[in-house]
Amino acid sequence: MMIVMPLRISVAIALLVSAGLASPVFAQQAPEGATGRTAKSAAIATKHMAAAANPLASEAGRRILRAGGSAVDAAVAIQLVLNLVEPQSSGIGGGAFIVHWSAAEKKLTTFDGRETAPAAAKPDRFLGADGKPQRFMEAVVGGKSVDVPGTLRVLEMAHKAYGKLPWATLFEPAIELAENGFAMPARLHNLLKTETNLGRFEPARSYFYEADGTPRAIGTTMVNKPFANVLRLVARRGADAFYTGEIARDIVAAVRDAPVNAGDLTESDLANYRPREREAVCGPYRVWVVCGMGPPSSGALTVLQILGMLGAFDMAALKPGSAEAVHLIAEAGRLAYADRGVYMADADFVKVPVRGLIDPAYLQGRSRLIAPGKALPGEPPYREGRLWGVDDSLELPSTSHISVIDAAGNALSMTTTIEDGFGARLMLHGFLLNNELTDFAFTPVDDGKPVVNRVEAGKRPRSSMAPTLVFDRQGKLVMTVGSPGGSAIINYVAKTLIGVLDWGLDIQQAIDLPNVGSRGGATELEKGTEAEALKAPLEALGHQVRVLDFTSGLQGIVVTSRGLVGGADPRREGVALGD
Repeated sequence: MMIVMPLRISVAIALLVSAGLASPVFAQQAPEGATGRTAKSAAIATKHMAAAANPLASEAGRRILRAGGSAVDAAVAIQLVLNLVEPQSSGIGGGAFIVHWSAAEKKLTTFDGRETAPAAAKPDRFLGADGKPQRFMEAVVGGKSVDVPGTLRVLEMAHKAYGKLPWATLFEPAIELAENGFAMPARLHNLLKTETNLGRFEPARSYFYEADGTPRAIGTTMVNKPFANVLRLVARRGADAFYTGEIARDIVAAVRDAPVNAGDLTESDLANYRPREREAVCGPYRVWVVCGMGPPSSGALTVLQILGMLGAFDMAALKPGSAEAVHLIAEAGRLAYADRGVYMADADFVKVPVRGLIDPAYLQGRSRLIAPGKALPGEPPYREGRLWGVDDSLELPSTSHISVIDAAGNALSMTTTIEDGFGARLMLHGFLLNNELTDFAFTPVDDGKPVVNRVEAGKRPRSSMAPTLVFDRQGKLVMTVGSPGGSAIINYVAKTLIGVLDWGLDIQQAIDLPNVGSRGGATELEKGTEAEALKAPLEALGHQVRVLDFTSGLQGIVVTSRGLVGGADPRREGVALGD
């Protein structure tokens, strides 16, 4: 569903303005304490900008924008290149969520390209003979974890609505790279060094590894002619060339004849897949309105819950790296993730209380549980009247994110994934298949109550992907942002929004901030950053603290008085490029 934004935004923000809150101010310098892992400068442009997880992908997006393409056009080109240079994270074998702003129409549209479970899938899919859930990696590798891919269908849907250049033109950058070759990225090489399953199966073994089993060296020219052939076919015939015919038959064969964990995907599952337009989830945060993807994504709902609870506190008065700030962010996260684990799933299958979860009165009540000087004891409380069991599903930190603003002011935030790094480890025609079925809960019933995110035929697994757009009080675009990172995506995006909107950081400075928060349990601090020094002060407040590696992959663009300011996460290879 398309949402006409100005009235909704103006009403929401008028309520905030009446409370006497100030206008946004974007600082040029980072306040004391705002630091990141490595130095990366913000990109500045006056016309258009694309930000993605690899320089070749960002350059493909800028190439399309320079040719007069729209934000959607650029995103299509970026995604296809990412399939080559970051195959472990996303591609045509996976799915995506797109949040799009049409400047001329003043309309927000969200496109759901999340994968769907095969018709044969049942709730007990990942239970062993003893009735206990399988270990995660036992379920991931092979055909049983493969959902019906959604990426090409959703890109085609978005292009038909908001594309400017011909569909085939958008495939040219990726076809050129696949045919002529590109240098093995350092990040892909390093991930291959620790990957233990991909090299077990052909053709992935021959493509990614040398004959002795070592990953191809950084800088090695990688040529992927099978993928170029797929791209030419889809460029000419559209997404039908992927979902029917030879490619579809080969996908089904790869899943059903997998060397381990044979699956049950059918040609009918592929042919019947349809992306969806869904109503965006929007909510006020001080003088802004933050919008994102609704269920089956839990991203926007949980981000808005965190922000809604923090709205009761003067975050701007706190230093970005302070224990006081992290305490509040973590406590809000504990409460929000508690609701996420119980209520959020595919709204086509279960009734998700979307408006109730972000209702201001409800969030005010939740925020009153947060004490400035003391952590919540024990398990975070759920909303009263819980009918559902607690979810045990995992989301691991793979995935990729794309942010684009074009010359006409159209904006796109797109998060895209094949789930775990290298997906199901099954490769064909130059691309990897997803393992999205393991985003469902392995245990379908908890304490006699059904789990909302249990496996069901045709259902989309819950996601934490949080592609986000922010608007000001007049309904004008302020920001596009998002990140990969599994269930931690929500905290990455919330941190960045707080950095820009509360602390006045530019987008690069906000992305650079150490990753912190809670996913319903312990308070988590990013290893190797200044955040580690907060462990003792937070424990003194009653927090259980864990120090972890948090490899976020944020990309964002902010509209400012000096033009477009873009940032890309220093923890990965991404860049923002514009003119």
